[in-house]
Amino acid sequence: MNDEGPQLRAFVVKEGSEGMGQQPQQIEIPPPSPTDVLYEKREGYALITLNRPVVLNAINWSILRRLSVALDQAEVDDDVKAIVLTGAGRAFSSGGDIQSTPPPDDDPTPSGVDINLRIWNMPKPVIAAVRGYAVGQGHELAGTCDMTIAADDAVFGELQIRHGFGPPMLISPFITGLKQAKELLMLGERITAQEALRLGLVNRVVPGDELLAVAEDLAKKLAALPQKTVQSNKMLVNRTYEIAGFRQALNYRDDPLIAAMLEGTHGDSPHLKVLREQGWEAFRASRDQLYKSGDATAQVPADGGV
Repeated sequence: MNDEGPQLRAFVVKEGSEGMGQQPQQIEIPPPSPTDVLYEKREGYALITLNRPVVLNAINWSILRRLSVALDQAEVDDDVKAIVLTGAGRAFSSGGDIQSTPPPDDDPTPSGVDINLRIWNMPKPVIAAVRGYAVGQGHELAGTCDMTIAADDAVFGELQIRHGFGPPMLISPFITGLKQAKELLMLGERITAQEALRLGLVNRVVPGDELLAVAEDLAKKLAALPQKTVQSNKMLVNRTYEIAGFRQALNYRDDPLIAAMLEGTHGDSPHLKVLREQGWEAFRASRDQLYKSGDATAQVPADGGV
């Protein structure tokens, strides 16, 4: 695999500095690397870390490939009974990387749906430990995990509608109620950790400095329980949702009627035209203009949200 070279992208103004006369920074984005996903085997469980902190762990082909390998490694290791999935730096994942370049080779790359189904189908329990942003594909990745622990600074949301996109994977209706799912998907607002707890998007909210410890304690407890029963109970719950159409919903783009309705919608977004013609800061201003009032956490993180 021949990784691409360094890139420069217009990135985000540091948090708290907007409106204070500071100019947006140009930050060098590291090229795709074998360390974009980290794997650490611990006693009874594995810790998998999305490791592109400069872009808030925005999901590109490199993360998808390496996360697939890490999940495979955890599944075949009999000493690993559970998995903790987290993100390096100040975010779990800001979603799909809309500025990602294609891979430099013809090696297969799993889709986001492939990765989510990989977690869903894996017999071993997967715990998401979320701090900061978990929006767009990051929201759905955390939602597919068997349990989700959120730091008190976590922010969730199905923000794709701000770009004119549908959800990458239709997971929210299976986690929340009907009206809550419609609110998430149709408004594209950001959800605080406490609101996520109320909606059923997460299991627990904990102080940020306790996040990994709480998630790892759960992994240790799961590892100490009878494994056949842990795995069969996961399968039983999953089967209930599969009878309700989980797999068909996750692959909703395979439905010819929905595919016809969605055809061409990505090209309709005026915000992406602004991104191409005027750059990242103009794109963010255009995309988030509707959310400036009434949403204290209106702005979407750079390089993600899809």
